[in-house]
Amino acid sequence: MTERPAALPARPHFSSGPCAKPPGWSADKLNVDVLGRSHRSKLGKARLQYCIDLMREMLQLPDTHRIGIVPGSDTGAFEMAMWTMLGARPVTTLAWESFGEGWVTDAVKQLKLDPTVIRADYGQLPDLSQVDWSNDVLFTWNGTTSGVRVPNGDWIPDNREGLSFADATSGVFAYDIPWDKIDVATFSWQKVLGGEGGHGVLILGPRAVERLQTYTPAWPLPKVFRLVSKGALAEGVFKGETINTPSMLAVEDAIVALEWAKSLGGLQGLIARSDANAAALDKIVEEREWLGHLAEDPASRSKTSVCLTVKGADEAFIKSFAALLEKQGAAFDIAGYRDAPAGLRIWCGATVDTADIEALGPWLDWAYAQTSAS
Repeated sequence: MTERPAALPARPHFSSGPCAKPPGWSADKLNVDVLGRSHRSKLGKARLQYCIDLMREMLQLPDTHRIGIVPGSDTGAFEMAMWTMLGARPVTTLAWESFGEGWVTDAVKQLKLDPTVIRADYGQLPDLSQVDWSNDVLFTWNGTTSGVRVPNGDWIPDNREGLSFADATSGVFAYDIPWDKIDVATFSWQKVLGGEGGHGVLILGPRAVERLQTYTPAWPLPKVFRLVSKGALAEGVFKGETINTPSMLAVEDAIVALEWAKSLGGLQGLIARSDANAAALDKIVEEREWLGHLAEDPASRSKTSVCLTVKGADEAFIKSFAALLEKQGAAFDIAGYRDAPAGLRIWCGATVDTADIEALGPWLDWAYAQTSAS
């Protein structure tokens, strides 16, 4: 029987959302001067604009793209984009995990757009060469629940007629995203930044702005989705004048994470940390015959939400395995997503320390032995 390891990960937070806080985080670091004030006060708008400016800087977002804070986390941001811009052209939706399937459901059942749907099983990436770019195209940059990502932006043509809609919530701040290929992108702070939930971020390129200004959808739009006023883009949304009332506490928390990212050297520092974490977990997998990657192709394997297979495991085994590690304080929230094949999911984004990934290996061995023997 494998002996219980002596050393625990210092921070056993491996959840794929909300994710680990940045190293050294504490509530004492939050600037609380804005709390109790109107978000439309001079101070409130300044803090929102500062958050937007930090995101632009950390993402290396070009001036051609607008960035705004919107309600409803990544889901709200992506559905805002769908409801306000789709319908002008035929639509293609790509799905290889649960969130992509969610956008298929929205396009088929809610908006009734009769889209072309290109699917792949969990762990696989669909044939991207099948995509017709005369259509608007919806996809996840990094499939959080399958551990599969697009390898790059080369499959998106510069002369595309349709718009590219990228749900990038587990991809931004971990990959060098080619923004000239992206017309619409969305994410939420609780993924790679380890921020709090409830708020989404919407990024619009110039072609998306043109669509908003020249196209009116056939369906009614809820107030929280309205990005156009009297035929013009609501520019205030992209300057800290949010559509609804934001949590300024969540905004301040995001600012702390973004300032931490800046202290690392920005985007490249974040990418380096994610790369190191993914490499450490790869080493653990390679050294164990009972562990494997759900995404077999390294070129399309996520570096953030890494999904693993466990030899001979079913859902009950994984549930017991994960519960045992949680009870020991060795790893929290590592069971795979409920709709994915039974397995583990370990977050390797920048807010996780590589030493904690390395310390996890012996605990996986111990939990596997304990669960197999029970």
